[in-house]
Amino acid sequence: MALENMTIGFIGAGNMAEALIGAVLDAGLCPPNRVICADVRAERLRELAQRFGLRTCADNLEAIRQADVVLYAVKPQSMAAVLQETAKGLDSSKVIISIAAGVPLSTLSAYAPQPLRIVRAMPNVCVAVKAGATAIVGGPHARKEDLALAATIFNAVGRCIVLSAEHLLDGVTGLSGSGPAYVFMVIEALADGGVKAGLTRAEALLLASQTVMGAARMQLETGTHPAQLKDMVTSPAGTTIAALHALEKGGLRALLIDAVEAATERARQLGAMAGKADK
Repeated sequence: MALENMTIGFIGAGNMAEALIGAVLDAGLCPPNRVICADVRAERLRELAQRFGLRTCADNLEAIRQADVVLYAVKPQSMAAVLQETAKGLDSSKVIISIAAGVPLSTLSAYAPQPLRIVRAMPNVCVAVKAGATAIVGGPHARKEDLALAATIFNAVGRCIVLSAEHLLDGVTGLSGSGPAYVFMVIEALADGGVKAGLTRAEALLLASQTVMGAARMQLETGTHPAQLKDMVTSPAGTTIAALHALEKGGLRALLIDAVEAATERARQLGAMAGKADK
C-alpha cells in the first residue's frame, strides 16, 4: 500500500523518526513534499529538511492538521503531554500510529473527543539499519487497511507482524524490543572468546557479528527450524557438539528465556503505570 496520495506527519524528530522517514522515502512510498515533521528543536528540523527535503513545522497541532497519517514518535514519558496538546486535531479521517513504548491504546484514545483509528507499534532499534523487528496491533476502530498501511511503513525498515491482541506487545517488548541488547552481549562474548583464542579484537568482532547476522539470515530465508540448522553444523565428536555441551551446562537457553520473561514483566508493569497515570 503506497502513501503517495497521503501526507504523513511525524510528531517528534528523534532517531526512530529519522529512520522511518528515510525508509519511507527510500522505498518510494511517498514523495518528500508529502512528509511533514514537527519538533520543538528548530536545529533538528533543519537537519531533517536538508537531508530529506521534507516539510517541517514547530507546531505539533499544525502538522497534525495537515496530515492524513499521524505517527507519534515521542518518548513515552512525553506522550501524555503531547496527546493533551494535539488531541483536538485528531479525528476519524486520520490513521494514528504510536511507537511510544508501554503507552496502551486506552491512553492513546482517552484524550480524543471521538473514536480514532489507532495503531500501536513496537519497533526495535535495528530500524536504524533497516533490519528492525516490529509488531503492530490495531485499536477497536482501526480498519484492516490501517493495519496494512502501518505494516507497509514498518516493513520498509525491516519486518513487521500484526498481532491479534494488545497484551501480546509486552512479550514483543521482552523479545525483540529488548532483544538487540541480548544479541549485542552475545556478540561481545563471542568476540571475547575469539580474542582468548588469539584473534585481534577487530578480527574477532567482525567474525562474531557476521556469524550472528548470517545465522539469522539463514533461518529467515530458509524457514528451517533452528534445531535443524544447528544439527547441520554439528558433527559427531566434533568441535560444535563440545561447544554446545558447554552452553547447555551453563544454562544458556534458560538464561535467555528468563531474560525475555523479565523484560516482558517489566513492560507489563510500565504499561500498568502508564494507564494509571492517565486516570
